[in-house]
Amino acid sequence: MIENPNEVVTKALVRLVAVPGLAKKAALITLDNGLDYKKPNSFGPAGLASLDAAITEATAADPAFIALTGKPYIFCVGADITGMPLITERSQAVELGHLGHRVFARLKDSTVPTFAFINGAALGGGLEVALHCHYRTVSGGAAALGLPEVAIGLIPGWGGSQLLPHLIGVPGAAQIILQNPLTQKVLRPKQAAEMGVADVLFEPADFLERSLEWAADVVQGKTTVTRPEVDTEMWDGVLFFAKQQLDEKLHGAVPSANKALELLALAKDASFADGTAAETEALADLIMGDESRASLYAFDLVQRRAKRPVGVPDKSLARKVTKVGIVGAGLMASQLALLFARRLEVPVVLTDLDQTRVDKGVDYVRGQIDKMVGRGRMGEGTAAKLRGLVTGSVDQAVFADADFVIEAVFENLDLKKQIWAQLEKIVSPEAILATNTSSLSITEMAADLEHPERVVGFHFFNPVAVLPLLEIIRGERTDDATLATAFAVGKELKKSSVLVSDAPAFVVNRLLTRFTSEIFKAVDAGTPLATVDTALDPLGLPMRPIALLQLVGPAVGYHVGETLHAAFPDRFEVSANLAKIVEAGLPLMVDDEINPEVEALLEAGSTPLTADEVRGRALDALAEEIRAMLDEGVVAEAQDIDLCMILGAGWPFHLGGVTPYLDRSGTSERVTGKRFLPPGVASLPR
Repeated sequence: MIENPNEVVTKALVRLVAVPGLAKKAALITLDNGLDYKKPNSFGPAGLASLDAAITEATAADPAFIALTGKPYIFCVGADITGMPLITERSQAVELGHLGHRVFARLKDSTVPTFAFINGAALGGGLEVALHCHYRTVSGGAAALGLPEVAIGLIPGWGGSQLLPHLIGVPGAAQIILQNPLTQKVLRPKQAAEMGVADVLFEPADFLERSLEWAADVVQGKTTVTRPEVDTEMWDGVLFFAKQQLDEKLHGAVPSANKALELLALAKDASFADGTAAETEALADLIMGDESRASLYAFDLVQRRAKRPVGVPDKSLARKVTKVGIVGAGLMASQLALLFARRLEVPVVLTDLDQTRVDKGVDYVRGQIDKMVGRGRMGEGTAAKLRGLVTGSVDQAVFADADFVIEAVFENLDLKKQIWAQLEKIVSPEAILATNTSSLSITEMAADLEHPERVVGFHFFNPVAVLPLLEIIRGERTDDATLATAFAVGKELKKSSVLVSDAPAFVVNRLLTRFTSEIFKAVDAGTPLATVDTALDPLGLPMRPIALLQLVGPAVGYHVGETLHAAFPDRFEVSANLAKIVEAGLPLMVDDEINPEVEALLEAGSTPLTADEVRGRALDALAEEIRAMLDEGVVAEAQDIDLCMILGAGWPFHLGGVTPYLDRSGTSERVTGKRFLPPGVASLPR
């Protein structure tokens, strides 16, 4: 058997439980790795062996039924991915697939009725083991359910691709196996029950008792579980449509998605044995591929590094925040007001130049709260509290007792300096002054203040409620207490914070601007917009370049480009064509197509590039810029750049962020003379 010395073994513990109305006891198997919910149950080789032994022990007791459940808040979150880097031979990957299939199949093939009591989070192999049971209950308190493997370069490799479509139909299975992972969504308990993933939903307070009683009724015939017949006539059509969507979105760049689609197609007519054998082969192929290693690297960044940011002062230095002030009442400021009120649950006050703007900002916040209530995402009691926390004023004197003030006004250094000069006379000397600037110098912004040490960059990404990244920028004189407070607030806001030095445009905007700078350099040379827009398709990026610039805003992109051109004129060019587009005020996209008016406006050069040349130059530019940023010490390591691009720009997991792809393609060494990551990190050792 494969061994993982780092495996935190999830033990399967058997106890016999008397259930009212049953002559025999029930065998309850509890999955528990001995740690709290922050360290969830997972299946490594030793954990699977423990479950195998537990099923043998439970069956030998001749119980009325066998039930599988988890420790508090956690059922099981799937395979122990810490062991994946230890797999260096395809035969080992095949063995891992066989092991999971063999153990789980014992629950499916059992002559004793088997139940899964899904009391908490059930992901990947955790949901797959539940699917092997004859019946399933789910707790309304389960945090998340799903099969997210495609998002980390794998497929549901322990029966999920074969069992799920026959349980709930292929449309639902395609949603859970393909659509949800690629859009970073999971199932909630109510949805899982409505789709038929679980047979019944119980409240968390007495979940185990209700599940045992329900199971007893099932085995006695008092309760009959009926499931709709799966429609196989639409099977091929659903998957044909799903493939069209995948090709349009990913352009064949994500092998795991294509493999999952093939397995769903196979499930229609294949026997369970043949289907799971194909799963094992597909899983082995993917585990031995670079995309899965890159995906697991990205997953580790998001799950571990993001929660332990590098270079942060001790949290004991952080000051308590009891009131937040926001300068500005525009869309970004209003989004920030809602976020601070929801997460910190402290008074939040907006200010702006006139009452009309202030009222509009406050009304936006209240409108968003009303929408959440209407969609069932927030109770009226919570909503009423939040409405009371958010207020507005035209008088900045309301900031006098604020502990944390953030400005979200136009990107103009003189304007921001003027705002801080005014506010310094109003707020207390200990109040944190944060700026949401996307490119300007924190040090320059604080230069004329009496207390520059309490100014910090707090750069959110739009939309604020969706994108998890927060770049926290330390100016030359920002002190540890300010920085510790900023990170503490970022954690309360449930953002993933990365420490960034005070360099032009910081991380994400600097790299995206260098990227779009190369794209428009190709346009200026005479390359058609359609060619540059599709040149990066083989990477499977979440958005094409023109759509990305449209989202950012051509004017904003041009302004950041000017800032970076001033700082690094040899690497960042200001595009004459982009300047014309901004001056004309034209949208780059109309109805998801490139605006023909923009194409007509362009002044074409005489040296157009091919798509391959555009892609090559864009990637070379990224490699050059990342090396410069690391040499400057903008972040601690290349891993922080990858984390920023994944969380702030949606850079795909299957690439591992930016640097693994540049390493894997040879771009890093060709452009900069060395790799960004050590060999074997985010790729197979060669």
